[in-house]
Amino acid sequence: MTLSRFGWAMLALLLAFALLAPLVDPVGPFKQSLLKALSGADAAAPFGYDHLGRSIFARLAHALRLSLMLAFAATATAALIGIALGALASWRGGWIDRALCLLADSVLALPALLMILMMGVILPATALAFWAGLAAVQWIEFFRLTRAAARSHLASPAVEAATLQGFGPLWIFRRILWPEIGPMLRTAMAFGVANAIAAIAALGFVSVGMRAPTPELGLMMVELLPSWREAPFALLQPVLACFLLLLSLNLIAGARK
Repeated sequence: MTLSRFGWAMLALLLAFALLAPLVDPVGPFKQSLLKALSGADAAAPFGYDHLGRSIFARLAHALRLSLMLAFAATATAALIGIALGALASWRGGWIDRALCLLADSVLALPALLMILMMGVILPATALAFWAGLAAVQWIEFFRLTRAAARSHLASPAVEAATLQGFGPLWIFRRILWPEIGPMLRTAMAFGVANAIAAIAALGFVSVGMRAPTPELGLMMVELLPSWREAPFALLQPVLACFLLLLSLNLIAGARK
């Protein structure tokens, strides 16, 4: 099995757990039972209980769904915006190219954390703030990659012939440019999803991300860290889930290089 297939298989297993676990979970991620705090696995909670007596099984599934949903949504939005603007900049050139490059450089000067915190002030929901903040940071990478790659291909005889025959920019991009630059951009998307998941977990770990009692990988680590001596396996579970998720995405992205 190649590294790419191993990564896909690992990601499929994590997705299956995140999506199917609620179907067999009788407890849910929010129900507390303080009498079972940090206790071991049982039929209701196969992975044991956290410090408030909540099912780690249910909370892990919810946290994985949340991280994957936000990461995929933010990366897809960033890719759509960045690829469109990169293609526009390379196609039109001139002042449009200079203005878009200036915009990208200006946004890049702001730290990613500051961008997400700004979105948290503007938008009412934390999930929306993560989506908007991550997309606002990530689109620059797709813009630069598309602009650089498309510029070299726009001077090719195939593009010139298609232009002379009256084909429009969308047809040329879809039929000529995308087959050339698509594999590189798909690799960037896989890395983008991994980076977004890492950012969500990191912000949760420093307590500026999702708010309790929302299950989120970084927040689960913070909540269980004071109890690592009493229940090390409970703390290990969100750490391992985050590690496996990032590993699978990086294996998929690395195999596309």
